[in-house]
Amino acid sequence: MHEHRQLSRTVRGSTVLITGAASGMGRATARVFADDGARVAVTDIDESGAHAVAAEIAASGGTARAWRLDLTDPQAISTVVNEAAAHFDGLDIIVNNAGISVRLAIDDEAYDESWAKGIAVMLTAQQRVIRAALPHLRRSNSPRIVNIASTEALGATALHSAYSAAKAGVTGLTRSLAVELGRDSITVNCICPGPITTAMTARIPDEQKAIYARRRTALGRYGDPEEVAHITLSLCLPAASFITGAVIPVDGGLMARNA
Repeated sequence: MHEHRQLSRTVRGSTVLITGAASGMGRATARVFADDGARVAVTDIDESGAHAVAAEIAASGGTARAWRLDLTDPQAISTVVNEAAAHFDGLDIIVNNAGISVRLAIDDEAYDESWAKGIAVMLTAQQRVIRAALPHLRRSNSPRIVNIASTEALGATALHSAYSAAKAGVTGLTRSLAVELGRDSITVNCICPGPITTAMTARIPDEQKAIYARRRTALGRYGDPEEVAHITLSLCLPAASFITGAVIPVDGGLMARNA
């Protein structure tokens, strides 16, 4: 008979690096990990926002440090990842969360520029962060990578082709790296948030959001950033050591609903 194993359900003592952590889902993820006892490297192109989140964590009794990180700069990625690992004496978890809003018609004159920026920030940067972190993750006892994509990777909305392409690329990157890095016991998973209340959706009038949520989601509402953050945390637990290559919608039933 198989002997029952006690598997840890906390990330206490681990170090996590989160991109795009100054606001929205990134901020919520930083707070949730810190509340569970992780040391948090808060990174964002918004330096003041990143420092504010690190200060929030410290005020709550947690451990965090902020770095400004421009994800379109390969050298900056390498520098920040290595500085964070040195500061916290290791790196166990990567959460590739940073995203930007890209909404443009395919025949718009600015499309190429919009496409290039979307792919650079939401796809190319993810693999660069992972590559920079690999030497540190390989020394971890419980290495985890969580890439944040979107339900736009699973279904599409007009005028979001660059965004959808980047996010679909993230799901492919996730599955491929899960296979490649499995030999190192590094799990690689992907979360696809649906309609979430963040700064990116703040410009949508509340009435329109309510109508959309009632028509499209099973739960009839937008999600909160913390509801995504807790699923991210769950994938990073030592107990989640046999889940990898998964693409998980956190969408209130958006993708499950036909009508």
